Amino acid sequence: MKIGVFTCWCGENIARTVDCEKVTEEVAKIPGVHCSVDYKYMCSEPGQQLINQKIKELGLNAVVVAACSPHMHLRTFRKAVALAGINPFLVEVANIREHCSWVHSNKEQATDKAVELIRMAVEKVKHNNALSMIEVPVTKRAMVIGGGVAGIQAALDIASAGHEVVLVEKEASIGGKMAGLSETFPTLDCSQCILTPRMVDVGQHPNIKLLTYSKVDTVEGYIGNFKVRVRKKAKYVDHEKCTGCSACWMVCPQKKIPNEFDYGLGNRTAIYIPFPQAVPAKPVIDAEHCSMIKSGKCGICAKKCPVDAINFDDQDEIVTEEVGAIVVATGFQLYTIDKKPLNASLAASVSGYGEYGYGKYPDVIDGLQFERLLSASGPTNGEPRRPSDGKIPEKVVFIKCVGSRDNAKGLDYCSKICCMYTAKHTMLYKHKVHHGEAHVFYMDIRSGGKKYDEFVRRAIEQDGAIFHRGRVSKITQEDGKLIVKGMDTLAGIPVTIEADLVVLATAMYSPPRADRLAQKLGVGYDANGFLTESHSKLRPVETNSAGVFVCGACQAPKDIPDAVAQASAAAAKVLIMLSQPMLTRDPEIARVDEQHCVACLACGKTCPYNAIEPQALKDRNGQFVKWTARVNPGLCMGCGTCIAVCPSKCIDLEGFTEQQIYAQIECLG
Repeated sequence: MKIGVFTCWCGENIARTVDCEKVTEEVAKIPGVHCSVDYKYMCSEPGQQLINQKIKELGLNAVVVAACSPHMHLRTFRKAVALAGINPFLVEVANIREHCSWVHSNKEQATDKAVELIRMAVEKVKHNNALSMIEVPVTKRAMVIGGGVAGIQAALDIASAGHEVVLVEKEASIGGKMAGLSETFPTLDCSQCILTPRMVDVGQHPNIKLLTYSKVDTVEGYIGNFKVRVRKKAKYVDHEKCTGCSACWMVCPQKKIPNEFDYGLGNRTAIYIPFPQAVPAKPVIDAEHCSMIKSGKCGICAKKCPVDAINFDDQDEIVTEEVGAIVVATGFQLYTIDKKPLNASLAASVSGYGEYGYGKYPDVIDGLQFERLLSASGPTNGEPRRPSDGKIPEKVVFIKCVGSRDNAKGLDYCSKICCMYTAKHTMLYKHKVHHGEAHVFYMDIRSGGKKYDEFVRRAIEQDGAIFHRGRVSKITQEDGKLIVKGMDTLAGIPVTIEADLVVLATAMYSPPRADRLAQKLGVGYDANGFLTESHSKLRPVETNSAGVFVCGACQAPKDIPDAVAQASAAAAKVLIMLSQPMLTRDPEIARVDEQHCVACLACGKTCPYNAIEPQALKDRNGQFVKWTARVNPGLCMGCGTCIAVCPSKCIDLEGFTEQQIYAQIECLG
């Protein structure tokens, strides 16, 4: 085998600590190396041309590039050698930047280590096989899980490109948290005015199949070939017949049910639509509160329905959707101040803020509840009235970072949007109560976005919000007033305010049972329940489960512009997939020696991607021989877990075989 070794200086990233010229000289002495050269930027076009030229001149048939991490440029060099006629999997990258230059200060030692790393790569490439890309068929449909603004954007982008989309939303209407907002920062656009047209587009789009009041039950298959079982909850209303005329919910006697869309500040009936602009604008029946379903007494809605759309015998329905890609856009929930989070991973670490009186004093509310008080479609028709007595509050205190950036009682990360929506709340309050006072307690202000800092300054300088830098220690109630005790650390004095209303800017965290959905999809998630992307910079919407993408606040706290931008990015990745007649992927996956496999399936039990299953091994005549384990090439991610647990040592990983690993170790002896 004729091997060429190409050492990169990476400007001075490598050359500052590694003597690249000496490395080139020493590597040339390694058996099998027919060419050893160095260049300042090997990944540049001239550097790749140099590799191409040497391959053709010297007849090289394998290449080792000593440069930065293979995660950065392995694909780059594979493409370069493929143009010269070499199989791209006969290339190895020796990482002498992260493993040498960036972690050592002694140049002589770093140089010696670089030579040894290259020696190992040379021995490994001697045992590389000329592999071929794996081809996987692709179903030209996509599924979007979550119908908030991110899910809506992703679904519309994919559908508008000509592909069918199945949009699954657990609530009775799409719209998500944004549908409940009054106005949006920093432009103070009416939230419904900008969101409703998108919602209508989803409901009317010929390429979008909308499954509301539905949840993902199970996910099977692999990239390009997913089978998703969706549970459609019983609506007790036939949406094919229903015209949304409102006759049913107007006569429903159960009128005092707390409205989830208003976060408990308003009421709804047992048969209802979540909000006036809902899509679909057709009702569902809450079985938990419906007298007819619970006791068989009532049925007034059915009697009044002019199209006979009410069906009290409706049952949950399971449908299976075959799709090629999945986009997860399940959004967020607010930090629950008065109780433990629904995510088990957070429950042990969060203790809450009982001293703020949330759940005890009705006039201590969170940010989304305040949004509903400000909204024209809210329980007070847009008037910021106190929940306790309906009076207009003359003095409102806003407390930021409730749950965020607090290891002891909340969550350790910044929720990103709280500074901005608190500034917005002070503006909207002052616009409606001109003589009112808006006080804000804050740790610091984080307004990192286009026109965000100007927006916060406007709240202070033009609208007169009073900002106190400090934390609130306690809130009590006396004579109908909320006594807020805190500290202004800039002035160096304690602050006590008699407030009519307190609004807590609570943290964003992952939605309920996000970890369960992640497990169904084979997607990673962090300690806070947010879904984990494949690479925070280079692959921010992809996951380690091929064919599954993330966008919006299910991945991390983000505002509406970021969520929409990320949704379009996820849609673009899906469209790249769906545009191909066949999907191709790297062949560096596990392979089973079926002749020696005893079908114990220890590998299948430990595989995190469910990529190994039992298979009947047959002879040339089609006669059954024995059972064996077989790897699904579409599902396997090449993690190597199966190799570690196989008791008969009959599984190997292409590109990282035992022969290759042993060759690397032995060359160091």
